[in-house]
Amino acid sequence: MSNTNSFEHLLPPSWKTQVNAWLQEDTPSFDYGGYVVGEAPRQAFLFGKGKNPAVLAGSPFFTEVFTQLGCEVEWHVKEGESFEPIKHVATVTGKARHLLLGERVALNMLARCSGIATKSKRVKDLARSYGFKGIIAGTRKTTPGFRLVEKYAMLVGGIDPHRHDLSSMIMLKDNHIWSSGSITAAIQQARAVGGFSLLLDVEVRSEAEADEAIDAGADVIMLDNMEGQELVRVARRLKEKWQGKRKFSFESSGNITEENLRDRAIEEIDILSTSAVHQSVQHIDFSLKIQMPKST
Repeated sequence: MSNTNSFEHLLPPSWKTQVNAWLQEDTPSFDYGGYVVGEAPRQAFLFGKGKNPAVLAGSPFFTEVFTQLGCEVEWHVKEGESFEPIKHVATVTGKARHLLLGERVALNMLARCSGIATKSKRVKDLARSYGFKGIIAGTRKTTPGFRLVEKYAMLVGGIDPHRHDLSSMIMLKDNHIWSSGSITAAIQQARAVGGFSLLLDVEVRSEAEADEAIDAGADVIMLDNMEGQELVRVARRLKEKWQGKRKFSFESSGNITEENLRDRAIEEIDILSTSAVHQSVQHIDFSLKIQMPKST
């Protein structure tokens, strides 16, 4: 039996409404260009360009843009597949003005989504080449209003999207701890309202703080901005100290890049979380070209 799972199956009921909002934002009143081209039936080819191999991500959103405009999309590259530029990725068929109504919205989304997926795959592959067997994750430093697409892109690229919002996991950072008085107090208060079903991730700045967080029952200890031998020593000592007594994971975060990934991708760390896979990411270049009708 073939696997029929699709990343599109993850999307919530609201996602098509979000696509409609993009179209409304881009054409809030008159479509002057649409008046010029009219409604002649046309075909448009979607090309993946640029200079390097890329991962295609965002095809459900792209298709929905044109579906809402009465067009049809035929994909020649599957979601999550890598392609070499220049590649004929998809064919869109519909009325000329509808093709142009959806063009920029669809391309902007696809460029960013594919850029994040491509970067995510590259970082994960690099970490695996260093022998790292743990989790590569993104962060919540996403673009307001575009989080669904960016988190989706991380999944297509093969990494963990991390928490989606403030409600999906409890994360206590420095401001939470300072405001509540101590790591232990913050954890106790969070547990009282979060219940058993939510993981508790606590940011710490030193070995002593990490030790306190483990003792208080945190599920994930984020060793924020620790690097090099300090990171190795702290993680190794505490795992040895608490072995068989507490179950927890170590997360390393802060200033992780492709250039320093080798130093952070160590066996003592369970999770590497970085915004480098989705912030300031190079977009993938796509273009949509309407084809001239063949003369008879």
